[in-house]
Amino acid sequence: MTGGAAERIAIQGPSGPLEAVVEDPGLAGHRCGLLCHPHPLHGGTMDNKVVTTMGRALREAGIPTLRFNFRGVGRSAGTFDEGRGETEDAEAAASWCAARWPGRLPVIAGFSFGAYVALRLAQRRPASRLITIAPPVASFDFSGLEPPACPWLIVQGDADEVVDPHAVVAWAERLHPRPEVRVMAGAGHFFHGRLLDLRNAITDAIRGD
Repeated sequence: MTGGAAERIAIQGPSGPLEAVVEDPGLAGHRCGLLCHPHPLHGGTMDNKVVTTMGRALREAGIPTLRFNFRGVGRSAGTFDEGRGETEDAEAAASWCAARWPGRLPVIAGFSFGAYVALRLAQRRPASRLITIAPPVASFDFSGLEPPACPWLIVQGDADEVVDPHAVVAWAERLHPRPEVRVMAGAGHFFHGRLLDLRNAITDAIRGD
């Protein structure tokens, strides 16, 4: 069930307004979803197909979602800040979610660069679940980031042409507690032709929470 029209809003971020879309099925529950998009300097926006697929999976489980553009993307104020400022943007988005859906813990989800920001946010904020799709472990400093105190799903395509799948698996195996890692055979970075499989992987994970 996906009910509820998409509502375009602006939320106050640390560098000015952040463009965002909220979609709420209007069902009772204990979770909300916060979605982080891929690299702003490489065309990443909140309308990326992987991001919208993550959102659809959450809403089909009855979970309302907020996706937003990081600083400098679309109508969001500010300029790219290598993940530091974008984590502050995500903090502002999480605060907005807490006010909109009191008492609900977020499912923090991110794709590529957004996965890096999502894990950084999960160091600061309690979450009901973390979902990271194709985390760019060789491009950004993941060394000081600890597994959050919530279930964590990593989905990685083994034909990813942007993020080295072997590096992701090796990194995940060194973590304790170890996250759940799903390696999707034949899937590239943007999951072309495999978005339904990605959606199903996310749905399966959150249904078990």
